[in-house]
Amino acid sequence: MRYLFFVFAMSSLILASGAVKAADKAIAIGQSIDLSGPNGSIGRDYVAGITTYIDSVNLKGGINGKHIRYIVRDDHGEPAEAVKLVAELIKQDHVDYLLGGIGVEITQAVLASPTFANSTHVLFAPLSDSVNISRSRVLFWRPSYEREFEFIFSYFNKLGIKNVGIAYQPSSLNTNSYAYIISQLHKRGIKLAGTANLNSSPSDIAKEALQLSSAKPKMVIAIADTTSTALFLKAFRKHDPATIVAGTSLINLGTLTEIAGVKATEWTVFSQVVPNPASDASSLQSEHIKLMKQFRDESLSSITLEGFAVGKTLIKAIQMENTSRGSLQNFIAHKGDIDLGGLHITSSNSHNNMSSYVDIALLKKDGSLSF
Repeated sequence: MRYLFFVFAMSSLILASGAVKAADKAIAIGQSIDLSGPNGSIGRDYVAGITTYIDSVNLKGGINGKHIRYIVRDDHGEPAEAVKLVAELIKQDHVDYLLGGIGVEITQAVLASPTFANSTHVLFAPLSDSVNISRSRVLFWRPSYEREFEFIFSYFNKLGIKNVGIAYQPSSLNTNSYAYIISQLHKRGIKLAGTANLNSSPSDIAKEALQLSSAKPKMVIAIADTTSTALFLKAFRKHDPATIVAGTSLINLGTLTEIAGVKATEWTVFSQVVPNPASDASSLQSEHIKLMKQFRDESLSSITLEGFAVGKTLIKAIQMENTSRGSLQNFIAHKGDIDLGGLHITSSNSHNNMSSYVDIALLKKDGSLSF
């Protein structure tokens, strides 16, 4: 029911904003993103946060009198579908700006597609790692996985942990992350207790988990997708109920808990790329809380806050533009920090990652995060 309401609300937003202003009087923002596939809950939260900020801007009259049309298409997490939908957004909907979807494969596919390549668009803020992706036509809002892993190491170094295991799902996309973690272990004088290979069946993952638990690591770092991480946790906790397992911010916590079970997710921590969404410690956080209550019935999450911050960033970028639509050249050329309300970003740096903020949070029994 909640998903149906979300789809209806999104459709209403598109229709209402189109009715309020004619096409030449509106600014069109398009996005192809997973709303019903393997990362659907992440996508829905991300879009809810973006929508909320756009709603608040439209309520105040839009940008220089122009309302914003936010057009969202569901790519189900399929790269080919994302390429098709992005082409439609560019050619049929004539969007002025383009937000990214979820994952490296989706991002790579869109960037390599002929329609995108022949446009002037910059792909803005995909929920994806920036490693191994051509950065000439994409701006990442979130920090890289390297930054997230570095923060995890720095945090647990304070606890004197010198024996670490890795739960690794071998793939071309995870190779760099694995190599980076191995280099960090050597750099920090930390022993590799062992590596559990997660690129196999659930029964094989269970055997790998048993073998890693017998090596008695003091912490395990997961480099894997949500499903493989969940299967590993479910098996690992049967032998080791208390060792810390750490993952990154794009693990789907709902799916993780559903597959692994509540008991297995105890003592798991995740890096986070925004501050606590339930706190009003900064003006960005309090604004997010207030406007989510005003415009949405969605629960607050780290992803709704990230979407909210991305929406606010994109609106600031649009306000800087007075040249080619979608190119964001003025924004990219901007020097210095941009304050979103206690969270600072920069639009131009060598890595194309606007934010460097990372925190860490513990997954609680009720599925929420404790920062």
